[in-house]
Amino acid sequence: MLFLRWAAVLVLAALAGWLISKFKLPSILGWLIIGMVFGPHALGIISQEVLDVEWYKAVIMWMQCAFGLMLGTELVWKKLKNYGKGLIVTTLTQSLGTFFLVTLVFGIIFGLTGVPIYLAFIFGGIALATAPAPALSIVNEFHAKGPVTDTLLPMAVLDDVVAIVVFFTVNSVVSGFASGGSLPLYMIPLMVLLPIIIGIAVGFPAGLLLKKTKWRIQTLAVLIAGITLTVGIGWFVNTQLSGITLNYMLMGVSFSAVFTNMVGEDRIKEITTFFHPILAVSLLAAIVDLGAPLNYHLILGAGLYTFIYIAARGAGKYFGARLGAKAMKMPDTVQKYLGLTLLPHSGVSIVFTGIACSTLAARPELAGIVQGTIAAAAVINEIIAVIAAKKGFEFSGELNTSKN
Repeated sequence: MLFLRWAAVLVLAALAGWLISKFKLPSILGWLIIGMVFGPHALGIISQEVLDVEWYKAVIMWMQCAFGLMLGTELVWKKLKNYGKGLIVTTLTQSLGTFFLVTLVFGIIFGLTGVPIYLAFIFGGIALATAPAPALSIVNEFHAKGPVTDTLLPMAVLDDVVAIVVFFTVNSVVSGFASGGSLPLYMIPLMVLLPIIIGIAVGFPAGLLLKKTKWRIQTLAVLIAGITLTVGIGWFVNTQLSGITLNYMLMGVSFSAVFTNMVGEDRIKEITTFFHPILAVSLLAAIVDLGAPLNYHLILGAGLYTFIYIAARGAGKYFGARLGAKAMKMPDTVQKYLGLTLLPHSGVSIVFTGIACSTLAARPELAGIVQGTIAAAAVINEIIAVIAAKKGFEFSGELNTSKN
């Protein structure tokens, strides 16, 4: 019964996405709204019971790993060498720039209002993360192609790594001030390396098989088995480690990056064509899952902190990306519009907020400030960010809008 309710919501989300696309808006906006409307804070069709049941968590883990293939198949070593230093520098300027700007703004505010300054670092640590699924769904829907798209795809992977390292480092340091639980610093490299190692371990034999197989059914069987094995190993490792959760999308990225560099460019085009329907469903389910926990009531209760957070984070992402791209002499469209595609945030922010609030358990008044601000920002920012991301691709001339 729970499965049928979830499946029905996915069908409604697909219809809403199709309808909203008729108004020249990205389908993802319809998926997000349906997730929110039918989530536990509204109509409750996707109730908290559904979100907490083990089969649902397993399916979402699988789909997160599956849409990692969209990123991993772009990580061709020959292409990455062309981006080189520019990609790394721009990733660092937009992610660390956002961290420093949000931390500075809230540090000043908290210093004036008597709130502990260390809380500003928590806000900065949460703010630097980017949720890649919304931008990826726009790329997938409109078949975006060009310098901005080509920069964004590998950057989404690097951004995830930077976010994990910075947030968990900050969280561990702040835990000493707040007297809450902490993650040992030696665990932070493991959170980055373990998903990559798991993906590589499964990706190499998958690459050998994909070089030999040619038919659609055989290819899909290898991919589905590889994703399932990757998720299974990741789940097992997660059960053995307390206090952390490995990133399944990162596992999917490394899994697919390995076989991508083994099979050749023509074969990868064939593989991605075969896999596209599964990728589309995975993105749909992931975005509905992103929208379900969002509480629309928080829009009405959003305070000044929420709007300051959205503005400071947006400025950090946009101008950080622009500064890095300009310094590295990247294409003009990348300098102007890459930052707009980096604004989506909610899925990662909600996960990081939950971890931060656990760290601040001994100071519930501080946990309340973080939870209230970020939760409201997740709802408001995501709607704005989806539209802004589409505009970024549109202004750069990289959208194929002929289908609309």
